[in-house]
Amino acid sequence: MLNDLKSFAYTADEEDTLKKFRNYFHFPQLNGKPVLYFTGNSLGLQPVQTNSYVKKELEKWAEYGVEGHFKTDKPWFDYHKHLKNGLCHLTGALPDEVTAMNALSVNLQLLLVSFYRPKGRKTKIMMEAGAFPSDQYAIESQLKWHNLEVEKNIIELHPRQGEKTLRTEDIIAKIHEHRNELALIMLGGVNYYTGQYFDIGTITQKAQSVGVCCGWDLAHAIGNVPLKLHEWDVDFAVWCSYKYLNSGPGGVGGAFVHQKHHQSDLIRLAGWWGYDEKTRFQMKKGFLPEKSVDAWQLSNAPILPLAAHLASLQMFLEADIYKLREKSEKLTNFLAQVIHEVNQEINAEIEIITPQNTAERGCQLSLVFKKNGKKVFEGLQNQNIIADWREPDVIRLAPVPLYNSFVDIMKFGEILKQVIINLN
Repeated sequence: MLNDLKSFAYTADEEDTLKKFRNYFHFPQLNGKPVLYFTGNSLGLQPVQTNSYVKKELEKWAEYGVEGHFKTDKPWFDYHKHLKNGLCHLTGALPDEVTAMNALSVNLQLLLVSFYRPKGRKTKIMMEAGAFPSDQYAIESQLKWHNLEVEKNIIELHPRQGEKTLRTEDIIAKIHEHRNELALIMLGGVNYYTGQYFDIGTITQKAQSVGVCCGWDLAHAIGNVPLKLHEWDVDFAVWCSYKYLNSGPGGVGGAFVHQKHHQSDLIRLAGWWGYDEKTRFQMKKGFLPEKSVDAWQLSNAPILPLAAHLASLQMFLEADIYKLREKSEKLTNFLAQVIHEVNQEINAEIEIITPQNTAERGCQLSLVFKKNGKKVFEGLQNQNIIADWREPDVIRLAPVPLYNSFVDIMKFGEILKQVIINLN
C-alpha cells in the first residue's frame, strides 16, 4: 500500500547524505505553490549560485571591457579550460579530450564531418530507431552532403517484436551483419524516449573490432550516469548542458574526441579558436590546429553561458557523480515501486517501458497509459506536478538525485492515484 511507503520515504530523505544539494536550487512555483519537478531530463533547475557566477562576468565586462580576455582572474581567452575538471569527472575523459563549446547539434555536425568518411561499400550509418529528431536530421543532412540516398544508407536498430527497448546482443549482431557496409555507428547514450541506457563500452568495442568508428549523443547521459569515455575508447561524443547539467536553456554544449585522434589527419571545419593558442593572434594563413579536442572549436567562447555551466559543474565535483548515481538508483527504484502500488490499488494500467534492470537505465522512467494518458498528464499539471509528455502516450519522469527527494516521489504517487480515480 502507498501509505506503507511513507515512513520509508521520510527516513530515506533524513538519511540521505546528499540532501543538502536540494537547497542549492531554485524551485518554480505554480499558483503560488512550489512544484514537484520531474523534468530534469528536459531542463534542469537553476542552481542558486548561477546568478553570482554570471554576474561576476558581467561585472568584469563592465569594468574591463575587452581587457577581460587577458587581465582578470579567469581570463576569457581560456575560460573554457576552467570547465574541463568538471567535465572530466562526468565523462571519464582526459583534459585534452573534452571541452565546452557551441551547442549539441552544432557539435554533432562538426564531428560528423570528421568521423563520417564514406568510402567504397562502407557508406552506411547505424542508429537506433526513434533517435532524438535532431540526431536523425543531422545524419540525413550528412548523407545528402555526400550525395548519398538517405533511405539506403541508414540502418535503424529496432527492438524485437513485442519489446520496447533494444538488447545489447541484438545491436552486436547487427554490427557484425553489416560490418562490410558500415562507415559509422551513432547512438544516444540514454534514449530520450524510453530512458534505456546503452552499454557504451561493449558496443564501442564491437564497432571498432570491425573497423567502424563509434560516436555517442550523451544529452541524456552526462550528469545522469557515470561515464568512462577514455577507458571505453569512444571515438567521439557530444552533449548539451541544459538537462541534467542544469546550465540554463540553450546552454553551451560539449564535445569529446579521444586522444588517439588528436594527431591524425582528420578533416575538420576550422575556425580561429581551434587554432594553436600560442600563435593564434599572429593571424597567419593556414590552419594550425590545437593538438586536442579544442581544435574543433570555431569561435571564441560564449562567456556568460560558460559561467552558468561552471556554476553547475562545481556542484557535481562537490557531490561526486558516483554518489549521485547511487542515490539515483534508489530514487528510480522507489518511483517504480510507487507506480507498482498505484497499479495494484486502482488497476491504473500503467506500463513502465524503461528497462527494469537498474544498470540499463538512468534516473528516468517512461510511463505508458493504456487510457487517458494525456488527461492524466494534464491532471498532474493542475496539481503542480511538472512532468514531460511525449506523443503518443508517454509521460516521462526524471527523479534527479541533486534536487529530488523520496518524499517528492511519495507525493507524486498519491496525487497520481487521485488524478486517475477522478478520471474514472
